[in-house]
Amino acid sequence: MKKKLYALLALAAIVLISHFILKSPYLEVSHIVEFDVPEISGAVSSLPWADKGDFLKAQKDIDAPVLMAAYCTVFDDPLPSEEFNVHLAADSIAGAIVEPNEVFSQNNTIGPYDEHKGYKPGQSYSGSEIIDTIGGGVCKMATTLYNVSVASNLVIVERYNHFMPVSYVPYGQDATVSYGSKDLKFKNNTEFPILIWAEGIGNRLYMGFYGKMKPPKVEWNHKVLNKIGAPKVYETNPSLPKSEERILVKGMPGAKIESWVVITDSEGKTETKYMGISQYWPMPYIIEKNE
Repeated sequence: MKKKLYALLALAAIVLISHFILKSPYLEVSHIVEFDVPEISGAVSSLPWADKGDFLKAQKDIDAPVLMAAYCTVFDDPLPSEEFNVHLAADSIAGAIVEPNEVFSQNNTIGPYDEHKGYKPGQSYSGSEIIDTIGGGVCKMATTLYNVSVASNLVIVERYNHFMPVSYVPYGQDATVSYGSKDLKFKNNTEFPILIWAEGIGNRLYMGFYGKMKPPKVEWNHKVLNKIGAPKVYETNPSLPKSEERILVKGMPGAKIESWVVITDSEGKTETKYMGISQYWPMPYIIEKNE
């Protein structure tokens, strides 16, 4: 009889302990986490670090159980060094904390983007040219930060668009950085600390902001004020068959874009926030041919 009583008490204790463990929002669970794998850049909700111990500890330490907003930037056919730089930047920023009323700076947090920090040469815009620079690719970090901070209804302090359009986000939603001159900055206008987490997986950069409350719904809007067609630049390649052409760089038209967001609170009240004008010069097509 005593053995049965002990067995029942032990079983009850296991059930009770399991109940409290499973209710913990910071529990590290050892199972395969399914996360969003979008084909194009956009908002996501299921993230690859959801059960990782270092993330759960950081989340618990500052009491930030709520995912405010998350975004995944998908970039096509990156060079290995460019992908490496994006992953390095993500590892560097994961765990950053932005206190209430603090202004976050990408350059101050993870810059400079140099060899000393492990960055490699990657493609960057220099005016109307695409060149290799140490740290090329970190603008994808700035772009992702910009989209998550806007979706979190935070105050944008500093943001610059690229000289030419980029293919991985809509016109008006990109951001570029250059250490010492151009930065991406936003202000934490909430009453609680915000935890930033990020991870690069292949050609995708995931990022999420965590705090204590969900922000209101934020929707982007863009208006094309004017458009400039993409020119074609030809290069000679004698190895190609006669009259054959091969596109090396797919051009994109230039444009002047006016952007704003519509913010809708839980009661259905809306507010419009102006996000400024983004001017892009066209990216030319680079085409090889054998004349």
